[in-house]
Amino acid sequence: MFINKYQGGRELTVSVPGSKSITNRALLLAALGNGRCLLKGVLFSDDTRAMMDCLAALGFVLEADEGAAELVLTGGGGQIPYKQAQINVQSAGTAARFLTAFLAFGGGDYTIYASEQMKRRPMAPLINILRSLGAQIECLEAEGYLPLRITNGALNFSELPLVTVDTDLSSQFASALLLVGAMCRPGLRIRLCGGRTQGAYIGISLKMMADFGIVCGQAGNEYLLSFTDSCTAGEYHIEPDVSSACYFYAMAPLLGIDVCVRGVYADSMQGDLAFLDLLERMGCRRVETAEGIRMLGRGMDGYPGLDVNMRGFSDQTMTLAVLAAFARTETRIRGIGHIRHQESDRMAAICTELRRIGAICDIVEDGEGLLIEPLCGGMDDVHVEIDTYDDHRMAMAFSLVGLKTGNISIKNPACCAKTFANYFEVIEGLMGSQGSTVIYENVKIRHCEE
Repeated sequence: MFINKYQGGRELTVSVPGSKSITNRALLLAALGNGRCLLKGVLFSDDTRAMMDCLAALGFVLEADEGAAELVLTGGGGQIPYKQAQINVQSAGTAARFLTAFLAFGGGDYTIYASEQMKRRPMAPLINILRSLGAQIECLEAEGYLPLRITNGALNFSELPLVTVDTDLSSQFASALLLVGAMCRPGLRIRLCGGRTQGAYIGISLKMMADFGIVCGQAGNEYLLSFTDSCTAGEYHIEPDVSSACYFYAMAPLLGIDVCVRGVYADSMQGDLAFLDLLERMGCRRVETAEGIRMLGRGMDGYPGLDVNMRGFSDQTMTLAVLAAFARTETRIRGIGHIRHQESDRMAAICTELRRIGAICDIVEDGEGLLIEPLCGGMDDVHVEIDTYDDHRMAMAFSLVGLKTGNISIKNPACCAKTFANYFEVIEGLMGSQGSTVIYENVKIRHCEE
C-alpha cells in the first residue's frame, strides 16, 4: 500500500468503527446474561468475528446486521449451551483470554485453537490461576500457550476462593476473571497486583459489568463477585473506537490541520482518550462539540517532543513514536515494557521502522521505555517500505509517516482487518478532491476547505 504525501485542506471530519475492546466484552456479557440483548454500534472486524464465531460454536444464538452495526445475542443465564465444542480464537487476545476463563468456569470438554500469532502470546498466568481453582487444562503444544483443552465440571466452591492476578504482563487476565467470576458459586474474590491495577481496560470491564447488572464489591485492589445468573442489558450501545480515532487526531499536529471524530466525547470510558492530552501538550487545542471532540492543529509550526509514561494507554505508543520522529526535540516514552508481548514485539518493531525512515530510536529504562530523536533531514525522493509484523497498530500508525512525507509503502495493510478493515480505504479517501465526501462501508470521510 503506497501512501502519498497529504496535500489536502485544513479540516477533517471522520467517523470510526465501534470499539473492539467494548464489543468483545459486550458479546461475552450478553452471552452470560438472560434473554435477548441488542448491541448497537458493534464493530465487525477479524477479532470481533472470531469472538462471534466462537460463541456460535458454543451454541449461542447470534443475529447480526453488519450494515446497521447491530447484533442480537441470546444469553444462557450463566450456562454454556454446548458442553463439548472446538473453537478457534484466531488472533484475538480478548477472545482467547476471556473465553478460556468462561469455558473453565462453565465446565465441559472444550478445545481452544488459535492463529500462529496468538499461539506466541502468553497464557500461563491465566492458565495457572484457573488450575489453582480446580480447572483441568492441558496445553496441547507448548506449556503456557494455546492451543489448549479444558475438561472439567463447572467451578463451584464451598468457600469463597481468592485469586491474585499480576497485571504487569496483560490486564486481559484480570478482565477475564472479573467478567466471568460471577458464574461460580458462591462467587470469587480477585486481588490485583502489579503496575496496572487501575488500568483503563480493567476500568472498562468494571463499568460494563455494572451496566449489565453484575454486582462487584471493591476494597482497594480487591474485588468481590457474588454468584449471579440473572445479569442482563436489554440494549447496549458501543462507543466508537478511540484507539482508531487517535490516528486521525494525530494528524492535527503532524499535518497542521483540524480534526473532528464523530461520537468521541470527553466521557468516553476508553483509556486512549489520554492521548489527546499529549496532543494538547504539543500545542493543539481541544474543543468539545455536539458532533465530537475537535482537535485544532491549524497554523501549528512544529511541536515539541514529550517525556511521558504511557502505561495506561500503551496502544498509542506507535502513534506517539511516529509523531516523535517529526518533533523539534527528543521524546522519551516510559512504562511500556509489556508491549513486547502483544501482537508483535512492539518495542523492537518501533525501533526498527523508525530507524528505517532515519530517526534515532533506542530501548531504554531497563527495557521499559523508548528514547526517540527526530529525523535529521527530510525523506524527499527516498522510498521506504514499512514492515508491519502482522500488527494492525504498526500499520495504521506508520501510515502517518506517508501522509507527512510521501514515498512510504506499508507492507501487508490487510492486517488492519483486526480492528479497522477499511482503514486504508479511508486514507485513500484523504487523497480525494477538496470538498468531496468519500464513503467506504460504514466509515465516512468529509474533507472540506474553510
